[in-house]
Amino acid sequence: MSPDDTPDANTQLHRHLARFNAERLRLGSPSPQWQDDLAREHACRLLEGKYLEALRASVQAAAVASAGNAGHFIGWFESLAHTGPGQHHPLFDWLADEATLPQMRWFLTQEAAGEAGFEDLLAYTQVKLPPQPKLECARNFWDEMGHGKQSAMHGQMLEHMVRELDLHPAIDTTVWESLALANTMVGLATTRRYGYHSIGALGVIELTAPGRVKQVAAGMRRLGLSGRARSYFDLHAALDVSHSRAWNREVIRPLVEADPACGQFIAEGALMRLVCGERCFERYTAELRHAEEATAC
Repeated sequence: MSPDDTPDANTQLHRHLARFNAERLRLGSPSPQWQDDLAREHACRLLEGKYLEALRASVQAAAVASAGNAGHFIGWFESLAHTGPGQHHPLFDWLADEATLPQMRWFLTQEAAGEAGFEDLLAYTQVKLPPQPKLECARNFWDEMGHGKQSAMHGQMLEHMVRELDLHPAIDTTVWESLALANTMVGLATTRRYGYHSIGALGVIELTAPGRVKQVAAGMRRLGLSGRARSYFDLHAALDVSHSRAWNREVIRPLVEADPACGQFIAEGALMRLVCGERCFERYTAELRHAEEATAC
């Protein structure tokens, strides 16, 4: 479960983009080198654009099946919970029933490193949306903010788990698939030409996360981890079910009713997110299995 000793092209690309995104989203201040900074940003955004377009091309044909009126689109979108890439992956049954504490800690470290910050992705995505979708983004954002209570902020819950379990997420010790997932979400949310894609990607997280996080919470409970450490996962196992229903009703349906052509882009974004997740599950499984075999030898 060590980081790659000889980083391949994907590892190099996504570590580079992850560092770019960390700097890009950091609160900054005016600098006399701002023109040089813009030139570096331009180069990174070209790399990001090429990556996102290649990922988008890989799902475009599958997204065509979503075409139709708003009712058809919602039916297609909701079916992703059962038939989408990575759904019902055996990794999560294993985490719930068999993983050891070191294995669970490794998994949680990878997940924490690949967490892009749902509340910030929401904030970027809602810019210039029509009133009905924008209001649902605001309601979802307020839940993410713990209704104004710091200890109830979802990001703070995740950070508390990281501290309590003494995890150390870092770019250089994270598999590229997890970094790619975060890079994809940040790239879609912060680039207005991918605004519809970000809506699809955020919506499919709400749709598909509850089952997975419920199994992760079950595994953490089996291993004796505290309720406070599990709170991020326990909360999302229940809350994301209602978030998903509201997102589909208040965000996706009115957008597709107003402009059926945007459905293709929302569908592409959903599939891009699911493909990234599936790649993570496959890599996690391979890494954990390899570690088990090495221990048995």
